[in-house]
Amino acid sequence: MSEMVEVIVDKRAFNAEKGTLLIDLLIKEKIKVPYFCYHEALGADGNCRMCMVEIEGQKRPQIACDTLIKEGMEVRSTGENIEKVHTDILELELINHPVDCPTCDQAGECSLQNFYMDYGLNDSKITIPEKVKGLKKVDLGSNVMLDQERCVLCARCTRFTDKITGTHELGIIGRGDHARVSTMPGRKLDNPYAMNVVDLCPVGALTSKDFRFSQRVWFLKTVDSICHGCAKGCNIYIDHNKMKYKDDQLYRFRPRRNDEVNGFFICDEGRLSYKALQEDRQEKIVLHGKEILEEEAIKAFQTLVEKYKSNITVVIDANLYTEEIEAILDFSKEIAANVCSPLEVYIDEEFEDDMLKSANRAANSKTIENLNINSNIPDKSGLLINFNHPGEFEAELKIDFRTHQDAKTEFILPLASYVESSGHITNEDGISQYCEKALSKNDPVPTVIEWLEKVRS
Repeated sequence: MSEMVEVIVDKRAFNAEKGTLLIDLLIKEKIKVPYFCYHEALGADGNCRMCMVEIEGQKRPQIACDTLIKEGMEVRSTGENIEKVHTDILELELINHPVDCPTCDQAGECSLQNFYMDYGLNDSKITIPEKVKGLKKVDLGSNVMLDQERCVLCARCTRFTDKITGTHELGIIGRGDHARVSTMPGRKLDNPYAMNVVDLCPVGALTSKDFRFSQRVWFLKTVDSICHGCAKGCNIYIDHNKMKYKDDQLYRFRPRRNDEVNGFFICDEGRLSYKALQEDRQEKIVLHGKEILEEEAIKAFQTLVEKYKSNITVVIDANLYTEEIEAILDFSKEIAANVCSPLEVYIDEEFEDDMLKSANRAANSKTIENLNINSNIPDKSGLLINFNHPGEFEAELKIDFRTHQDAKTEFILPLASYVESSGHITNEDGISQYCEKALSKNDPVPTVIEWLEKVRS
């Protein structure tokens, strides 16, 4: 068992594990200390020197990211002396940094901007013509753009490709003022997790080609959700915005920390999956190739259920929320239907890796198993009601509830995607997680539960 000791920080007492990094305690307790190079997933590097604190008994300030906690330690993170240290170090960082905040895509979520407001506000001793210039708009590969001038050489990106992915595409070349991040000769940034360096970058040096200049971050609204790309259940932030006179729109997915599931990262495919959620959406009710009104569709649905009441099969998509799956089960009992959710179609061995990508591409297949739903392909039935399952099934007549325009049946009803609703999913490790509703459309498409309420009336 680890030994817990008492540490005094800014005259407040905290209990911490002996031998752990001081900066981890400061971050955990939300004690403000500036830093660029440190990251919990990458460990200490100690190159930016921004996280200086005063420690009783030490002759000079120490960096918190390389200071181990011990019994009786007294730390000062504020005060005239240490704030002067932060200001001086920040001035070194700003010597060659370009003055292009108005055009920088990181504006609004830039650590350098924040630290300047906290510790800077000083006049530069270097004029703009004297600043060392670097390359701009460098395409590193994998949807990542580099602006060498903005880089503060925190080495987070290079350590990510070394320690996390083990692909070693990035390095720091040159010396002194001319040191810069670059790819290795003849190589591009090319790994399934490459875009995580954009989140790791504390300034505007690394930006996403996918997101660049699409929105200013202070316009975005953010909700907590779960990636539906596979059964891993990686935690994400969904950033969206409803512009005046326009519909609510997704702009990006970002990783959200969960040490039990995905840590700090997500795969690039999951990150970019928001695009497909907004393309080729099924928004109209179609019967026999013609658009019809909702009232007519409800009557047609009820008529078909009554006609085939002794021979109905309901198929459930294993990506639906648990609440939706349970509602479908209740409805299926009412109409005496057989229920299944074939799972074999979701298996993709080529997608799997030893990090965060699961071969099981169904986000909520664990709930299908937990509820003992038949996972085999159904026999041919009279009426087949498909709630967004991607499989092809035989039946005399099919009713398809679809989020996207991929159904070729006679009767198609539009269905809200998971970002337009809320609910729980259970990942492959049995962890139940909640997804918040992100989008509120001008003309919302009904959710599964809303459709079931309508057809019961």
